[in-house]
Amino acid sequence: MADLRWIMLACFLVSCAQSASDEQLIRAVLAEQEAAWDRGDIPGFMEGYADPVCFISKKGMTCGKTEVTANYLRSYPDEQTMGDLTFDIHEVLPAGKDHAWVTGTWQLDRTVDTVGGGFSLLWVKETAGWRILRDHTY
Repeated sequence: MADLRWIMLACFLVSCAQSASDEQLIRAVLAEQEAAWDRGDIPGFMEGYADPVCFISKKGMTCGKTEVTANYLRSYPDEQTMGDLTFDIHEVLPAGKDHAWVTGTWQLDRTVDTVGGGFSLLWVKETAGWRILRDHTY
């Protein structure tokens, strides 16, 4: 019975280590997205999204990486409208082995104004790494 307890403890510790590592990887993707945005690089920003992504906002729902990218390019045609992006991540919650939920807030500091809101992101672990599968931004 003592051996079983040690095995269970070891499994728990490995699971926690994997979750922490996954959280760090997800946070790194978000940091890369912030940096790309601040460079005015929407294609670089979009690298954090999975191909079948759906973006949900008060304007509606858009699915597919190509379509979501086109919306970003229309809404943010230059660096001035893009401004400086800041994410504040509130939580990263594992949702099974290959998925996670991330919630937080975003803020764009621009010359003419500052706008912001919140987000809830469903992530999927792909061969290429963690990518956003669903983006609910408000």
